[in-house]
Amino acid sequence: MSKTEVIQLILIHLMHVQAVKSFITLFFCLFLIISQKPGYRPNKKGHLPLSHFPAGDCSSAEIGQPRKLNGSSAEIPSYQNLHRELLLSHKRGLVLEEKPELKRVLEQRRLELHREEEMARRRPSDLETELLKRQQKLKEYEQEEIRQRENQQKIPEFVRVRDKLRRTQTLDQP
Repeated sequence: MSKTEVIQLILIHLMHVQAVKSFITLFFCLFLIISQKPGYRPNKKGHLPLSHFPAGDCSSAEIGQPRKLNGSSAEIPSYQNLHRELLLSHKRGLVLEEKPELKRVLEQRRLELHREEEMARRRPSDLETELLKRQQKLKEYEQEEIRQRENQQKIPEFVRVRDKLRRTQTLDQP
């Protein structure tokens, strides 16, 4: 490899690693944003949490009761259930947009049938026809070998031994 090819490979690898890192960072940030409950986000400096009131703005009756947050999980009881279900499905390794197994199998079968129909419709190329011819010749050769073995097994053993002896005798005599 030349130096330029090595440098190109290194740059491609670094770009790939950088893309993966940025994707992981983006995914993690999105997960944090989605997983945070509304009303429980970190406050900016100098801002009080929404549940606290300044002392001068409230009457004495309101001070004892915490203020209800807008969009909190207390307002939406199904939010906790959805979040719990998401966590459980994540632990089990289920993907939200994954199709049921039956649908996947049916789609695979349909695709295979479609491919087979397309292959049957189009005319085979010269290479394919040559390969088919060679494959047929090999099958015929294998079948012929099997027939010869079967024929030899049908011959009595003493005849086979005699033939072997004749061959060895002819080879020994120069």
